Amino acid sequence: MPYGVALSSGTAGLHLGLAALGIGEGDEVILPSFTFIAAANAVLYQRATPVFADIDPLTLNLDPASVARAVTPRTRAILVVHTFGCPADLDPILQLAARHGARVIEDACEALGAQYHGRPVGGFGDFGVFGFYPNKPITTGEGGMLVTRDRQFAETVRALRNQGRRPADGWLDHSLLGYNYRLSELNCALGLSQMRRIESILAQRADRAACYRECLRSIPEVAVPVFDSADGRISWFVFAVRLAPSFTGQARDAILRFMASRGIGCGRYFAPLHRQPLYAACADRGHDLTVTDQVATRTLALPFFNRLTDAEIAEVCLTLREVIDSGHLS
Repeated sequence: MPYGVALSSGTAGLHLGLAALGIGEGDEVILPSFTFIAAANAVLYQRATPVFADIDPLTLNLDPASVARAVTPRTRAILVVHTFGCPADLDPILQLAARHGARVIEDACEALGAQYHGRPVGGFGDFGVFGFYPNKPITTGEGGMLVTRDRQFAETVRALRNQGRRPADGWLDHSLLGYNYRLSELNCALGLSQMRRIESILAQRADRAACYRECLRSIPEVAVPVFDSADGRISWFVFAVRLAPSFTGQARDAILRFMASRGIGCGRYFAPLHRQPLYAACADRGHDLTVTDQVATRTLALPFFNRLTDAEIAEVCLTLREVIDSGHLS
């Protein structure tokens, strides 16, 4: 993508991108329910309607067949999330969108450095968004970026981030209804300094993920994430495993508590958006979200950062083995 606009967050990028596309009341945007709530919130900011589609049980990305079933005459956009840094299967979604005249948005906030068919994610749709929150491979403290191949679109987003002021406007003249979504030069300098090391950072994270995979081979009750992406590359944002189907959400939460009691901080990803009070009404649309519901109760994010040692990974896995073997998961 030749044009990039630095913003205060990835959420701001999704919001301004939707605004620049003219998406608004009466329009529908298809997206996964298994994602961070900011994606759906950005749709609501524009008074559009989020429509949730189901996910693939292995990649945890949008299932193209479920997306196809969710399309209606009001569908204006498909918001694809590259979940946990694993590139989504974009080709069928791009083809589907072209048939229906819908836009494709890539939420690559978790996928900086990921590739699909040898090309960086974020560059396939009408626009892509990256996030630089502190839990990302590189951070600007807070921040994000929207990328696009459309110069005029980029100029509109730049105006919207700066109180609606276009380049031709005077200091106190504002052509558009805008926002304060700017990113400071200090934040940008922090990000630029890390971008010089992005390949080594991504390599470190991939190595730590591979170490986890080896350690977890002895725990058949735990499924590791997808490691291979055909003609692509995964960007390791988190290391989220899935417990066997026999485990309930209650058992998963018991494991979380046990790990915390041993000083090992784990997390759950994600609470399905259609189960959140704000989006409960969106769930009553007849779409099957079975995989989302099943996966969400069994997902466990293990400690993950660049400098995690082999010994620390071994400790995490041994403790996980211990709590599973204990049988006290209620």
